[in-house]
Amino acid sequence: MWHDVLIVGGGNAGISLAARLRRIGARDVAIVTPDRPHRYRPMLNYVAGGQASMTELTRPALEVVPDGCTWLPSRAVAVHHEQRELELEDGALVGYDDLVLAPGLEEDLDGIPGLAAAMEAGWSTTPHLESQAEPAWSAVRRMTRGRVVFTIPPEPSPCGGTALKPLFLALDHWREQGVLPGIDVHLVTPYSAVLDLPFADRRMEPRLAEAGVSVHHGSTVAAVDHEARTLTLGGAADGVLLDEVDHAFVVPHYRGPGWLAPLAGQDVAGQVDVDPGTMAHRSAPRVWSLGDVAALGTRPSGGALRRQVEILADNIRAARLEEPLKRYDGYTIIPVTVDRRHLFLAEFDRAGAQQQTTGLVDLTVPRRWLWAFDRYVEPMIYFRSLLRGRLVP
Repeated sequence: MWHDVLIVGGGNAGISLAARLRRIGARDVAIVTPDRPHRYRPMLNYVAGGQASMTELTRPALEVVPDGCTWLPSRAVAVHHEQRELELEDGALVGYDDLVLAPGLEEDLDGIPGLAAAMEAGWSTTPHLESQAEPAWSAVRRMTRGRVVFTIPPEPSPCGGTALKPLFLALDHWREQGVLPGIDVHLVTPYSAVLDLPFADRRMEPRLAEAGVSVHHGSTVAAVDHEARTLTLGGAADGVLLDEVDHAFVVPHYRGPGWLAPLAGQDVAGQVDVDPGTMAHRSAPRVWSLGDVAALGTRPSGGALRRQVEILADNIRAARLEEPLKRYDGYTIIPVTVDRRHLFLAEFDRAGAQQQTTGLVDLTVPRRWLWAFDRYVEPMIYFRSLLRGRLVP
């Protein structure tokens, strides 16, 4: 079995790229992904905030496979790049001219000792895991007093900064219910500020202070004691113990799939070792990568994929024609709700420099229409345009 372009991954990155390649003329594109529901993952935060349902963000896998593409409903287990072959879980080998790796990151629950036990017991949840978005909202609704902890995960993580959405949605819900004064809220962030983005931090810090949130900067959750219901922090707050925790909204650590380790170089998180500009693998010819699993030196996000897809599709074509390759500057975006009806956008490059896509309006000012666009319009654009290879500014 052989294909002109073989893509591993049926999420936003893989499906959008396959559709884009077909749209610019690629005739034989195959996608390797298991037969499981396709999710519009950014909506999981709204599910955890009681503003969306799982059915709204879910489609059958076959429904999102682009017209004209071959779907191989299996899992990849190894890349034999010298032979230009991908090995599937049943032992089958699939040949390729170009291989694109976009399987996303895998949660590493063992990266925080004790977290899995706390999640199984139900007193720790996170909308970053599909199975826990609805239970996270149930936990928010049950809270009337006590101590809760939210975390922003260290990179790499699937749009880790959006972990702030459930926090601000919960704060506003508790404020509306009149119970916020009785809830001791803690935020654990790996950054020296909230996100280490001054133009974004200045929008959030006053609101966190007003809500009485205790922020632990430069810190992560090092361990969870399920029986004692405590969280031990690491980093700048090394050894700090948060005890009597009623609920912990802890985002797990993430890493690349183990089978990609030979292509990950020295990256401890197991991300694919690519040139962050061209997205071409540094040593394996005709191997490319994009999305969360690619070591692109920027914070992963769905919004970043729009630019990555356009550039990588052009680069695969250009490489075959021996033309110069385009370069990706690391543009990414973090949409953050500051309450249940207002949202702002943090747009920046891999150096953290602000890179706003419009000069007509300051998108870092929380606005109601930005919340409505993110909640209602973006999902339609995603399913009707992006997954069909249409470029959207």
